[in-house]
Amino acid sequence: MSLNVVIVGAGPAGLAAAWSASQSNANVTLIDQADQAGGQIWRGGQGYAPKRYQHLFFQHTALQYRKQTHVLGASEQQLYLATPQGPQQLRYDRLILANGARELFLPFPGWTLPKVVGVGGLQALVKGGLPIVGKRVVIAGSGPLLIAVASQLKQRGAIIKAVVEQAPIAQLLRFGRSLVGHPTKMLQAAQSAQALANTPFYVNTWIIAAEGEGEVQQVQLSNGQRIECDYLACSWGLIANTELAQQLGCRLEQGFVVVDRSQHTSRDQVYAVGELTGIGGEDKAVIEGQIAGFVATGNYQAASQLAQQQAQAWQFSQQLAASFALRPELRQLAQANTIVCRCEDVTFGQLQSQPSWRSAKLQTRCGMGICQGRVCGGATQYLFGWSQDSVRFPIHSVSVADLVMESV
Repeated sequence: MSLNVVIVGAGPAGLAAAWSASQSNANVTLIDQADQAGGQIWRGGQGYAPKRYQHLFFQHTALQYRKQTHVLGASEQQLYLATPQGPQQLRYDRLILANGARELFLPFPGWTLPKVVGVGGLQALVKGGLPIVGKRVVIAGSGPLLIAVASQLKQRGAIIKAVVEQAPIAQLLRFGRSLVGHPTKMLQAAQSAQALANTPFYVNTWIIAAEGEGEVQQVQLSNGQRIECDYLACSWGLIANTELAQQLGCRLEQGFVVVDRSQHTSRDQVYAVGELTGIGGEDKAVIEGQIAGFVATGNYQAASQLAQQQAQAWQFSQQLAASFALRPELRQLAQANTIVCRCEDVTFGQLQSQPSWRSAKLQTRCGMGICQGRVCGGATQYLFGWSQDSVRFPIHSVSVADLVMESV
């Protein structure tokens, strides 16, 4: 009987795992909730992915690609799915988690106004056809994503009014020096910087408030400036989507899944790759995905040849975390009437008296809306140090019909 390898997530890490696992005789199934593979980085289809992975966007004998499929939960060697054909169960012998990450949003006055969006969210909207030509955009928060997305939006005709980075200049300079050992990343940074020539770039600065009637019209910065804009795109970093790993009982540290050099988690036959193990970008995701795919199918020699690249990618992720660590002043942005949980309209003032995430849920319904704490959970962890007690089935909001499972 052939080995059943199931990969959850069809971004760079998942596609890389699918590619390496497909070199074997295993039955490989790639699952993704989107209607097109590629994740956020390669969003847009096979033309956006490296050539070696482009064939994976199509159905072929070595790989079963299941799009628009949500993983609702997992048990020992079994996944519970919501698919376009209805609820199903899927058995696995090896499971590779490549769920990726989501943006961290921190509350500040006006952050719930229309056209205040995530940096990655605006990037996705524009890739999906949102008109951006001539629109004035302020991009704020922290991390290399700000520069990368600002560059892309400017090339598509947006007017980038400012890029606002909260990290101090000393940390940014150290990060810049760390790129010396990563020539590809240095070239990408140089190209983005060149594309943003004459664009105001503020360091050691952050958003104080977004203001406007009906939608954002201007933003206030910590340096006292006010800037008019049509869109404000904010991102304070990324949060790994660890819900499925937590439900499986994988060990976590500092919000990431703990893995060994083979990308193996604390659970037997379960691997984790990409942003789940630490935020490190496309290169880290691809390398870890390849290793997990090779190891899961017994090709240890091929996996071992990537060990040096794996170590370099991990080192870069540590430099990234240190360089763009969030400053404590950001915890003081929200006012008493600032909404933190948008699903349930729970304010910062309502949460200040709560001792824990569980208590906040019981007393205010924070985290009990349709997003199930995916937005406010990260914010309250940063603001109050709270963590979720458990992850229960189903991981995603579903209809009752999706809870009646069939085996496949």
